[in-house]
Amino acid sequence: MSRKPKKGYYVRGEFVAEGSELDLELKRELKGTDAASRTDLKRESTELQKLGEDLLTLRADLLARLELSEKLMDALADAKRITDFEGRRRQMQFIGKLMRQLEPETLDAARQALVEQHSGSARETLSLHQAEKWRDELIASEDALGLWLSQHPDTDTQQLRALIRQARRDAVPGRPGEAPRQGKAYRDIFKLVREHMSE
Repeated sequence: MSRKPKKGYYVRGEFVAEGSELDLELKRELKGTDAASRTDLKRESTELQKLGEDLLTLRADLLARLELSEKLMDALADAKRITDFEGRRRQMQFIGKLMRQLEPETLDAARQALVEQHSGSARETLSLHQAEKWRDELIASEDALGLWLSQHPDTDTQQLRALIRQARRDAVPGRPGEAPRQGKAYRDIFKLVREHMSE
């Protein structure tokens, strides 16, 4: 089976494939300028438009910290209201245009705010997983209760013991082959654990 040859050319005995990094470097040398090409400008413009789109998902407190122009803030608010596909696409292009007028420091601050929001949600997810793990261990093992109380001595021991007993009773299937049930006590233990972990 014959392989289609790559497009390219030879320079000083070395094959240069079209579109490769070396090809782009040689073309820049040939142009004699380091000015950004139209492709580079388009790529940057698309990236800034995407950043503007990401700002739509940014929490209000993080958005307020950014020093964005009133025009850009209004454009972001309008984009949230627009439901028509074509209208939204044009609005996002307008936001991209406004983003290109921002200072590099402001763009960096916007990127940092998005990272902060994302890492915050990752922390929240980890906290939820830890609470679920504690809940399951408290229901499954008597030792877990002692460990929990040593780490969180301000817990209402009597209430927690009652919830654990109820959750264990609820988990016993009513008939053979029936799946274990998770009742109100199961959810209440999770709620109690979350409250104490966030203190």
